[in-house]
Amino acid sequence: MRFSLRQLEYFIAAGETGSITLASEMIHISQPSISTAISHLERELNVQLFIRHHAQGLSLTPVGRALLSEAKRVVGQAESLYTVAADTIGTVRGTLSLGCMVTLAPMLVPELSNGFVAAFPETTIRHVEGNQEDLLRGLRRSEVDVALTYDLQVPDDIAFVPLVSLPPHIVVAETHPLAQQSAVTLEELAEQPLVLLDLPLSREYFLALFMAAGVVPTIAARSAYPDVVRAMVANGAGYALFNVRPRSDHSLDGRKLVSIRLAGEHRPMTIGVATLASLAKSKLIEAFQAHCEARISRAYIPGMIAPVMTDRPRVES
Repeated sequence: MRFSLRQLEYFIAAGETGSITLASEMIHISQPSISTAISHLERELNVQLFIRHHAQGLSLTPVGRALLSEAKRVVGQAESLYTVAADTIGTVRGTLSLGCMVTLAPMLVPELSNGFVAAFPETTIRHVEGNQEDLLRGLRRSEVDVALTYDLQVPDDIAFVPLVSLPPHIVVAETHPLAQQSAVTLEELAEQPLVLLDLPLSREYFLALFMAAGVVPTIAARSAYPDVVRAMVANGAGYALFNVRPRSDHSLDGRKLVSIRLAGEHRPMTIGVATLASLAKSKLIEAFQAHCEARISRAYIPGMIAPVMTDRPRVES
């Protein structure tokens, strides 16, 4: 084999950024070194990896896309040697690929990641955000080592360690007619416009709440982005259902939202740590799971208000 792992790393950086300049900035390597590495790989493999666009960066050729996927796999396997070696001497080091549910990531990931790396300086964390289907697929393909997500249709091949349950609640604009109520039922919401968080499995969860109550919601709008849903609600488009309770009391456009207790008994969503059941946990994964278990509970959740509902309306974003 007449190419190196380092050259593969340079190729991956260029392939992911679509630019020699951006790749150089991302991995702190000179542009000529990256260009030379790519040219060497193309000569060695006898393929064209990129189409060069004058002043507009690079785009992968079909074979380049296929080789990028394989290069990531090879580099990932090489990095795992450090983890295996660390396990044998009982140290925690290496790169952890952390997946997180997109609705949870802005609140959980920054504090958990920074705290973990501070506690274990020989570790780094690579973040991957996605919906539930994305995360399960990533675990199965070994693209994600561990995922912070919900107990949404978790299959038997995924190990799930529950951490904290979040009950559903209603979010409305502070000017909404329901904003002063201490609680509201799904029946009362039937004729109100719903802005639905339209993520795979998440939407099925919310719609199942209505189905269990024998209520047909009036869906006025949908979005796969939680911040878009909150902003639409804040601007008077209707109400939304959420489980997460961010500490911020504003949507991104600066308008306030009020959370209201959802009356009745409803299935909560439980945050937990998911891993592939068939794989033995490395010291790195075990340490991160213990880190999450120590920092996520009913008393405290990074970035969120604790899941204790009262009879008073609460400001929510």
